[in-house]
Amino acid sequence: MTRTPLWLAAPSRFAASSPSHARIALGMVALLILGALTVLFLPLPAPDATGAGADRQTDVALYESIVAAVAHGEDYYRAAADALRMGGYPLRPFLTFRLPGLATVQGAVPPAAMLALLYALAAMAAWLWYRRIAEALPRWPARVAALILLAAGMLAFIQPGLIAFHEIWAGLLVAISLALRRPGRWVEAAAIGAIAMLIRETAALYAVVMAALAFAEGHRREAAGWGAALGVFALALLAHAMAVHGVTGPLDAASPGWAGLNGFGLFVRAMTLATGLQLLPPALAAILVALALLGWASWRDPLALRALATFCAYALVISLFARVDTFYWGLIIAPAFLIGLTFAPDALRDLWVRALDRRRVRVQRIES
Repeated sequence: MTRTPLWLAAPSRFAASSPSHARIALGMVALLILGALTVLFLPLPAPDATGAGADRQTDVALYESIVAAVAHGEDYYRAAADALRMGGYPLRPFLTFRLPGLATVQGAVPPAAMLALLYALAAMAAWLWYRRIAEALPRWPARVAALILLAAGMLAFIQPGLIAFHEIWAGLLVAISLALRRPGRWVEAAAIGAIAMLIRETAALYAVVMAALAFAEGHRREAAGWGAALGVFALALLAHAMAVHGVTGPLDAASPGWAGLNGFGLFVRAMTLATGLQLLPPALAAILVALALLGWASWRDPLALRALATFCAYALVISLFARVDTFYWGLIIAPAFLIGLTFAPDALRDLWVRALDRRRVRVQRIES
């Protein structure tokens, strides 16, 4: 017997689980929470660290100086190379340079207009996600909770001081793209995803996930569309690499690499620092990150599948490759991440009830 959902419009993915499967799932949830708590043992970035992301405010100052130089007519790559050298940042490989699109636009557009555009994108992302989650949450307490969680996920994206930070723009565009995608409607999502990649190359992982899921589900045209977006990005990245090569040399500092192997705890820290969870005690924040992933796994919807796959892909990449000072990679997926907590109560209730279900079906033959 399936119980009435607590907050969801339809039963969660776990509502019909067998008792054995529910117990296994609860065990995996416990392991997920334990994995999240490893963030408590993760070292902090060295105070004298330099390079990509040692200090978010330092990075913002770097990007602002590049924008100012471009606004005064300097070539982007020359300006970026000079700023990186002056700040003691690595210049090799070419990925240490951000793609030129955002700085070029910011150098040509008045700051007030860029701030208005940022707020417009944030408002669009919030509205689109509210529309999508309202379909799954018919009761107003659940909708209010989802809105609060959405706001907590977008705190960093409405701060004027971060307007030059590339992840802020790319994260909003990824959120908008994901919310726009529906079965049979993907062109707008792929186009916006392409723009996100051209602002911050780490957004390409999102496009790869979307292309893979479309292909796996048999949506060949959609998969080709995402593939075309990735192709455009690849061409832009090649041109970017050639341009960087023209302004750097073998004596320029090289990046320490991206083989951090810091584990799931770094993903938890990334999501904590990218959202309102940073206001909570670290242990509680870690548990909520784990429960947010559980919530996304429990919602039966193509959007939930794509969101969960995207979050897990970034969790894997951050766990394996990010350094402790590149936690800001998590901003790419931050806006909608905490919404998953809205679905967690149904998931936990259904798993618990199904795990405790010890009913047996008895067949009795009566002979007359």
